[in-house]
Amino acid sequence: MNQKHLQHLYSRAGFGLSYNDYSKLNKEPKSKIISGLFSNAEKWIPLLVDVSELKALSASKKMNAKNSMTKMSAKDKRDLTKKSQQKIKELNYAWIKRLEQTNAILNEKMTLFWTNTFVCKDNNILHIMQYNNTLRKHALGNFRDFVKAIAREPSMSKYLNNKQNVKKNPNENFARELMELFTLGIDNYTENDIKEAARAFTGWSFNENGGYKLRKKQHDYGIKTFLGKTGDFNGDAIIDIILEQENCARFICRKLYSYFVNPKINEERINELTSIFFKNYDIKALMLHVFSSDWFYAEEHIGVKIKSPIELLVGIQKIVPVTFQKEKQLLFLQKMMGQTLLNPPNVAGWKGDKNWIDSNTLLFRLKLPSLLLNNAVINLEEKGEFEDRFETYYKKEKKKKQYLKVTKSWIDFDKEYGTLSVNELKVLLIVSKIDKDTEQLLSHLALTNNRDFLIQLMSIPEYQLC
Repeated sequence: MNQKHLQHLYSRAGFGLSYNDYSKLNKEPKSKIISGLFSNAEKWIPLLVDVSELKALSASKKMNAKNSMTKMSAKDKRDLTKKSQQKIKELNYAWIKRLEQTNAILNEKMTLFWTNTFVCKDNNILHIMQYNNTLRKHALGNFRDFVKAIAREPSMSKYLNNKQNVKKNPNENFARELMELFTLGIDNYTENDIKEAARAFTGWSFNENGGYKLRKKQHDYGIKTFLGKTGDFNGDAIIDIILEQENCARFICRKLYSYFVNPKINEERINELTSIFFKNYDIKALMLHVFSSDWFYAEEHIGVKIKSPIELLVGIQKIVPVTFQKEKQLLFLQKMMGQTLLNPPNVAGWKGDKNWIDSNTLLFRLKLPSLLLNNAVINLEEKGEFEDRFETYYKKEKKKKQYLKVTKSWIDFDKEYGTLSVNELKVLLIVSKIDKDTEQLLSHLALTNNRDFLIQLMSIPEYQLC
């Protein structure tokens, strides 16, 4: 593989290619490089934060003086919610650090993809952490098992009201989104299919430990007709019938192609991928085919995707490791760019591609390298919501000109990149074609070291692409 193809592979399967990785891989055959990505992906580990204090507090609040179960007061519930929200922020920080440091990068990139496919949000750290690791566990597994696992998750049950779905009063929210956003897409089912699917999922709930529980008295055991089939279907049977539709495989392949290959869809390639995926819904086999195909490395696919905020943020930190002294500022950066992990805007998730960019976010993104690496000042103004306490914190600061309080590991950068020529650094960091005016600007910069040139490279529009 040539350098450009290596960079392309690692920008899509991960968050960019370091010089050390390039030096190790540039003489290896493509098959071995791709095999290594998948082999490392199998070595994933769950992403966890310490919730022992939260579990102990929850247990103690449920016990009264006679050592019997009792209901928590409103204040106790608020205290638990507050601590849970703090732990969710810790999970956010830990996830970004994982993206920067893991060797199982393909598994993590797939997890990031699936979090915007099976979109979910929850204020309960125990449940959302379990949900996040379910995405991680099935990221390269069997899609059938994946969907069934998602349908059983407490966070999803709460987010789409399936916990309230009972025989006498079916709630259609989960059934609708299961088909519209998770598996089939619009126009591939009817309103009656939604009603019948909702009946099949009645009684689905979870226990105190986050495990699946069927409330049998609340489940509708009657005959249902769904997508042309009739029977006493439960939720699993509904999912099986959905996956019998080739449109399901096509729907997922379109999402994968748009995310990993090109936002501009090629129907011929979608047909090719659908025929592979529809056989047995093997996600690993599908991704292996994508990364092994010659067409994946065509010039039309290289440097044409706008990096998501997380891809941009993590990519910078993979070149120069950064430690936030105030981790709330890491949340602030995500909010300003429009993508806060664990806090999707709605059940449809982030739209991505050109939607990442507007007049405000583009200017902020271009300034990000200077903010992180060169102590540039910034007005800390609020944008969006994560939680009220977070907003209150920044409201006090918004009139002040601040800088990000981070520790930069320039020593690590110098060891890896310090001896590279200006052109070598440019070729390594920028995969898209550089505009003539930008080239002229770069050629006239009066720079004395690679640190300064790096910041300039990361600040040009072409660095926004991968």
